[in-house]
Amino acid sequence: MGIMDTLKAKLAPAREKVSDLAHHHGHKIEHGLDKAARTVDHRTKGKYSDKIESGTGKAKEALGRLTHKDDGTHKDDGTHKGGEGTPPPAS
Repeated sequence: MGIMDTLKAKLAPAREKVSDLAHHHGHKIEHGLDKAARTVDHRTKGKYSDKIESGTGKAKEALGRLTHKDDGTHKDDGTHKGGEGTPPPAS
């Protein structure tokens, strides 16, 4: 077992806990991201609006991946949408 495998195994419980917390409080996190984006945009007088919007969108995408919304994975079985891991149709 390599060092990366050992590290992944040790961090797995923490990742699951963070994922659960993000899943249960995702709406609060998104609200905080939006509020922070509005505040920064207001203080910079709109000068960086496009960058702020882009960064906020990326943060929300990351939150979605963390809470298993975007990638279609299921916590129990780890299946993916898109047919990966499914057998080919019988002919």
